[in-house]
Amino acid sequence: IQRAIMAGETETGVTIMQMDKGLDTGPMLISEQIAITGETTGGSLHDALSELGARLIVDALDQLVAGNLTPHPQPEAGVTYAAKIEKSEARIDWTKSAGEIDRLIRAFSPWPGAWFAINGERIKILVGEVVERNGSAGEVLEDDLTVACGDGALRINRLQRAGKSPMDRQEFLRGYDLPKGTRLDTGLDP
Repeated sequence: IQRAIMAGETETGVTIMQMDKGLDTGPMLISEQIAITGETTGGSLHDALSELGARLIVDALDQLVAGNLTPHPQPEAGVTYAAKIEKSEARIDWTKSAGEIDRLIRAFSPWPGAWFAINGERIKILVGEVVERNGSAGEVLEDDLTVACGDGALRINRLQRAGKSPMDRQEFLRGYDLPKGTRLDTGLDP
C-alpha cells in the first residue's frame, strides 16, 4: 500500500487468486482496481482496499459455487516485489523533490509517520502541500512553514510533536519558532 503511493502509482487494487506453490503466482480469479489520488494516504488506501477485498472475496465465492469463475494466468511482465517498510524510511530527506516528500508523507500516514528533526526533536508531518517555490533544501522559506526541497517546496499544513496532539501549522507556530531562514535537518546525517 505504502509503496504504491510512494511510487506515484495512480491505481492499485485487489485480486482474488488460486493458491499454488509460488509466492503470489496462482491464477487470477477476479480483480478490481481503485484510484490513488493526491489526497490518498496509507490509512485511507488500506481501508478502501479492505472493503474492496471483503466484497470481492464474497463475490468470488458466489461465482465459484455457481461455476462461473475462469482462472487466468498472471502476466509475468511488470511483476515487482514491494520491500518491507522500515521505520528508518520515514525520515524526510529534504534534498528529494517536493512531490516525492508529499507522497512519502501520505504513504506513511498514519504509520509510521514521516518526520524531520529540529533541535533534536522529531516532528511528524501529517499533511503537506507542494508549492511553487525554490531555495536551499531544508530551508524554511516563509514564516508559514514552507520548506525548500531538492526540487520545489512543501508547505506543512498539519504536524505533530512527539507526545503531543496533532495540530495545524498556525497552532504549531504559536508555540514553536521556525522563522524564515531556519535550516531543517536534511535527513542525510544520522
